Amino acid sequence: MKRALALGGGAGLGWAHIGVLRELTARGVTIDAIAGTSIGAIAAVCLAADRLGVLEDLARSTGGRQVMRYIDVDLRRGSLLGGRAVARELLRHFGHAELQDLFIPCAVVAADLITGHEVVMTRGSVVEAVRASIAIPGIFPPLRRGGQVLVDGGVVTPVPVRAVRALSTAPVIAINLQGDYLRRAEKGLPARLRILTPMRVGRAGISLLLAELARKSLLLDPPDLELALPVGHFHVRNFTKANELIDIGAAAVAEAWPEIVALDA
Repeated sequence: MKRALALGGGAGLGWAHIGVLRELTARGVTIDAIAGTSIGAIAAVCLAADRLGVLEDLARSTGGRQVMRYIDVDLRRGSLLGGRAVARELLRHFGHAELQDLFIPCAVVAADLITGHEVVMTRGSVVEAVRASIAIPGIFPPLRRGGQVLVDGGVVTPVPVRAVRALSTAPVIAINLQGDYLRRAEKGLPARLRILTPMRVGRAGISLLLAELARKSLLLDPPDLELALPVGHFHVRNFTKANELIDIGAAAVAEAWPEIVALDA
């Protein structure tokens, strides 16, 4: 049973991708190709490089102290954070690995701030591709490449269906981390809330923007099956909930299993 996967962006919510990948492979699914945006790009290259166990160990061991290691304020690079610790971690695990040499065809998606276009990378440095795809504008420094200024692919393609279809003819399953907006709004702006702060309203607005961008992106490039994971009650900036998120990802595959099998019909 071959399937192609499009892994969406969602910062800390992305640990749920690990559960999805673990459950699919445990049920005998062959991942024919994979594409990822932002945190989805990290999960994609780890699977394609046979390093998903490394990512899972990192995710499950991440607490507040570990998160602080990645906070290196540097306002000189067009961002709040310098991203040096992230770059070192990527180099430690991938070194000089090239996308075209991974075990599974893999695409990493970024966006070019100059042209506004999606940039799909299937060749070249794994480290550079991932650094570009996770470069949240204003948070992590963009990657300059030729005349391009590359940032997080989620600003144009939250769930990279088109990118993975270019690599495989297998049915495409899209993993959408932005599809649980109502529960996210309920948590961020609960009915009992009397005072609306600018921060709460701003976060709700950004959440709605991301949810709608993902929905319309999937309408333009529909997958054969979308799994909109129920992760709206987690904050996207919280990277310390791996155990719960991995379980949610695995449970989503188990629940959708009849539909996943039926894609061959």
